[in-house]
Amino acid sequence: RGLTDISLLERFIHLRYVDLSKNKLKDLAPLSSLTQLLWLKVDGNLLTSASMQELPYLQVISFDRNLIMDLEGITHPLLANLSLKENKIQTVLGLSHDQLFSLQVLELRGNKLKTTAGLGVSKLKKLYLANNTICSLEGLEEFEQLETLHLRDNKLEALDGFSDSMKCLQYLNLRSNGIKSFQEVEKLQVLPMLQALVLMDNPCAEEPDYRLEVLSRLPQLQRLDKEPIEEEEWEEAEKIRQTRKEKEK
Repeated sequence: RGLTDISLLERFIHLRYVDLSKNKLKDLAPLSSLTQLLWLKVDGNLLTSASMQELPYLQVISFDRNLIMDLEGITHPLLANLSLKENKIQTVLGLSHDQLFSLQVLELRGNKLKTTAGLGVSKLKKLYLANNTICSLEGLEEFEQLETLHLRDNKLEALDGFSDSMKCLQYLNLRSNGIKSFQEVEKLQVLPMLQALVLMDNPCAEEPDYRLEVLSRLPQLQRLDKEPIEEEEWEEAEKIRQTRKEKEK
């Protein structure tokens, strides 16, 4: 609606759900009096910061398609779901780990991140980082409860950084990166619960017997590139693994 001023909302202190998407807002200060707020959507505005007064009951915020550059000033203690898709975020430094102890879903697709360093929010279960320029994975050992990690369309050539402390990670999407060798794929053996892996549109996916080569290194997989693992594939991969072991001896 082209709104630039929402000071009128200060009076409505019992509002629980507020959607201010597709306006021209640059400032959310008037919302600080809405202490009962549970859900806030401010997509498609002109915000350059996600910083707000701490709201004690706020659980879901969406700041998609703004001009936000960092994660400073997000401190809501019950916040469970935070979306900042398609902003201009270059660093996650400033993320308040000690105050965001309820955060379970973090959506940062389509930003300008180069690394995962500084993202370690302890309760996080789903992390979406597709469409950034990430070339290094750092600090992942802190993600002990993470179940889903989405890294499609980044600049990864190496898979260093995964840790055996990531004991809940089940789904990993690495589509459209620069993974060339199966030696890199082998580094995913540290993930004990990994069940679904997406590797298509990487150079290694063009190699002959690609699926069998991946399965022989990650036998616990149930799906590869969204296709279920067939019994025959698993048996064939097992033979390849045994042959490789013999050669190593």
